Amino acid sequence: MEPKKKALGKGLEQLFSNNVIDFDNFEKEIVDENKKDVTLINVNEIRSNPHQPRKTFNEDSLQELAVSIKEYGVVQPIIVKKSIKGYELVAGERRLKASKIAGLTEIPAIIKEFTDQEMMEIALIENIQREDLNAIDEANSVLNIIKLRGITQEEFATKFGKSRSYVTNLLGLLNLPENIQSMVINKEISASHARVLSKLSDKEQIEALAKKVIKERLNVRDLENLVNKDDVEKRMPILKSKNDNVNSKYKMYENVISDKTGNKVKISKNKIEISFDSDKDLERIMEILNIEISED
Repeated sequence: MEPKKKALGKGLEQLFSNNVIDFDNFEKEIVDENKKDVTLINVNEIRSNPHQPRKTFNEDSLQELAVSIKEYGVVQPIIVKKSIKGYELVAGERRLKASKIAGLTEIPAIIKEFTDQEMMEIALIENIQREDLNAIDEANSVLNIIKLRGITQEEFATKFGKSRSYVTNLLGLLNLPENIQSMVINKEISASHARVLSKLSDKEQIEALAKKVIKERLNVRDLENLVNKDDVEKRMPILKSKNDNVNSKYKMYENVISDKTGNKVKISKNKIEISFDSDKDLERIMEILNIEISED
């Protein structure tokens, strides 16, 4: 007999009513409310969320998770919904992929009812707040959340603990030609390089500069110097104040660190501030920065 399905718990509306969205707590609440309903499902009966925006997954990270799953099992159940044939994955794509790599034939899961829009929003939110999402997939996720929720960039930035400039610069990447976006996805150029290129309006100039970055291994500052030349046509006029001139170097560093961590960064008075919204988010930042803390 198919397990009885419960309501969505506090639901997406409750999640969005919070000052800052925390998907980990949202997923934990669903798991806690449905602990008795965890069931084992054949991994081959589960297909990816059709609304999943993520196209690429870090293979090294999946292999590490697979090793952990082999040793400890799947610690947190995935969440699925019943479909006409088998199940559709709602949350836990990395756990499912890593479980298959680990050779598992079954995976613990919670079966829930979700509408198509709920599935889309959950997939988008999970991806935005999880690691290894490339800048283009993240930008598409952010844009879709903004459209689905009818919120402004500023409201999104507040809800997800990002800076307004980070969101604006991220969405600007979607103005780039598709082949340049592919370069970002394939890590041929960095998101910081792409952000500089997104300020340009001429497709041929963008492509030529991207190739130059790869061929000559230009850093972001080198590229900015090229873009700031008078013969490069900008997408929008760049207005600079005296403070902009004074702080432009720090702003560049802020953008680079923000791109790296995905969090709001402020540099002033010989001090770097990186905002984070939870202990897990802090641990994620420390891991990105390759900093290990001894608990001795």
